[in-house]
Amino acid sequence: MEKREKDLMIHIEDKYGEHCFNDSCNMKLEGNKRKPQGIVQIYEVDENGTKILYEKNNLVVYEARKLVAQKIIDTNSAHINPDKDEFLCWFGLGNGGVDPADPLNPTPPTNSDTDLSNSILINATDATCGQLGYKHPFDSVDFEQDIYNDDEYLILKVTTTIGADDANGFQLSEAGLFTALSSAGGYSGNFSLFARVTFPSIVKTATRRLIFIWYLYV
Repeated sequence: MEKREKDLMIHIEDKYGEHCFNDSCNMKLEGNKRKPQGIVQIYEVDENGTKILYEKNNLVVYEARKLVAQKIIDTNSAHINPDKDEFLCWFGLGNGGVDPADPLNPTPPTNSDTDLSNSILINATDATCGQLGYKHPFDSVDFEQDIYNDDEYLILKVTTTIGADDANGFQLSEAGLFTALSSAGGYSGNFSLFARVTFPSIVKTATRRLIFIWYLYV
């Protein structure tokens, strides 16, 4: 019997609402608008269908929010590490997202995180990867309509596939989106953490692919 490869789909959402980019701390809630929150849903996908494995929160860190502020006025600040010309283009994985004594107990990310807790090598021989194989390029980036905000195109959908040859032998428990000045393969320059998520450890093997779908709401 032919052995079929299983896929895991990790569905990540960053939801922003009326409390983001406001000029007032006392604005009232209006309708069914989004609050600043993140949701991660992890699915197992195989020939028998799809089942949810896990659901949890995700966080856009301070460094990302400061980068957005620089971009709005097209000016670098001496107090902010990312360069204003950096853009979202890389994906990273790590195995430092859980309590060492309990691999099924994630340690929540914090606003002050500037990197993954313990980055792992994704693929040392894939020329499309950056930072000597520690950063993986996105499969695609798409704009989608937000049904909760008048069907405006306010959703950025980032998809990344970690294939059969990637990150094998690791117990993955954290992932991050990173900005940089280049998205070209082999890039080794500065990488700035944009968003981080932690989850119960997932053992990566050659018979398992991971599909990360990360939604950013603006």
